[in-house]
Amino acid sequence: MTTFINVSELADLIPNGAYIAIPPEYSFVPMELVRGLIRRNTKNLSVLCVPIGGMAVDLLIGAGCVKQIEAAAVSLGENGLAPRFTDAVVSKKIKMMDSTCPAIHTALQASEKGVPFMPLGGIIGSDIQAHRDDWRIVDDPLGNGNGPILLLPAIQPDFTIFHSPLADRSGNVWVGRQRELLTMAHAAKQTLVTVERITDENLLANEQTAAGTMPALYINAIAEAEGGAKPLGLTDCYERDGDAIRDYAAQAKTDSGFDDYLAQHIYTNTQQAAQ
Repeated sequence: MTTFINVSELADLIPNGAYIAIPPEYSFVPMELVRGLIRRNTKNLSVLCVPIGGMAVDLLIGAGCVKQIEAAAVSLGENGLAPRFTDAVVSKKIKMMDSTCPAIHTALQASEKGVPFMPLGGIIGSDIQAHRDDWRIVDDPLGNGNGPILLLPAIQPDFTIFHSPLADRSGNVWVGRQRELLTMAHAAKQTLVTVERITDENLLANEQTAAGTMPALYINAIAEAEGGAKPLGLTDCYERDGDAIRDYAAQAKTDSGFDDYLAQHIYTNTQQAAQ
């Protein structure tokens, strides 16, 4: 049964050392939950970017919450490199596991299907494959003459986290076209969600919303957090705040600038976390 709590309580469900999966910036990123994790001084997280990371991941790294990350890329898009991520990798403060978009999705699908690994083509011989000791190359077991094949171990995060525009009182959550969220929730041990609002209408009972709704079966806890994806955008709710993201990119280039950002935007903004 899905539990309804506040954002601070939701962050408390994620212990130090947990393995969390976060969607990309074009999807439903739980920025207020990320801020909650920073406020509670979470440590030693392993982070899976599905498949790329941005501001949320950079914040967690800069705040000292992360020990390891797996991603196809981490950047701030048109605002350049993700500064805290770049500094942490160069200075070896965190372990970086390079991957590709198809590899991450495929490994999650293995957990989703309940199998220990999944095959994938197109990576054999690459620098990425050469530096992944956990990936295995085997001969085609069916003997069809297709040459060797790469096997990826299943990825099962402890928690999938995301922010949605809408949930209902039964714990069903709207994900719309963001189908990667379904794979992430199916693969993870638990799924924690923040939402803009909660409706009394059952989303699965409505023909117009049912196809884009994740059933409560896969949702462990929900917290209402209006504006919970800001300064990133959220489909049909609000646009991305380009100025705020540019300001972050500029401040986070230095340790002192990043500390100032945390003081201005994370530690002083506790009202929403307490709701």
